Amino acid sequence: MLRRALGFTRYIVLIPAIGAFIASVALMIREALVVGGAVINGLWDGSFAPRAGKELAVEVLGALDVFLISIVAYIISLGLYTLFIDDALPLPRWLRIHDLEDLKNHLVSVVVAVLAVLFLQEAVARAGDLDLLQLAVALALMIAALTFFLMMRGTGRH
Repeated sequence: MLRRALGFTRYIVLIPAIGAFIASVALMIREALVVGGAVINGLWDGSFAPRAGKELAVEVLGALDVFLISIVAYIISLGLYTLFIDDALPLPRWLRIHDLEDLKNHLVSVVVAVLAVLFLQEAVARAGDLDLLQLAVALALMIAALTFFLMMRGTGRH
């Protein structure tokens, strides 16, 4: 009886899985509206100056960053659901999550993409600034550390 009761406690993970899913959808919808507003404002402005294009590019890159973060929330939602509730969820092969290592690997991959978009956004916004080099070095170190983490985890599993 205790075993069965403890087996049902896994369903408590539905709370963070649903919460992460709702957060993901909310972020996606909000940023879609932000992108739509930015494009409409950019076109409505009627300015064809390079500065206007640069401003629109920075806004769109910021939105892409938020979209990627919403994908992190979505992957967490799917990962928790498949790990604790139903591992037969029909997902593409590249998104299947069989253990916590798979979930971490997916998340690290998206984090690297988020960092790359963040750098691109800052590079466009601050072209020519010297402090951009410091940001690039910091992000490169972070990506190197995450890559090293993935490599060490990959060699440990085989």
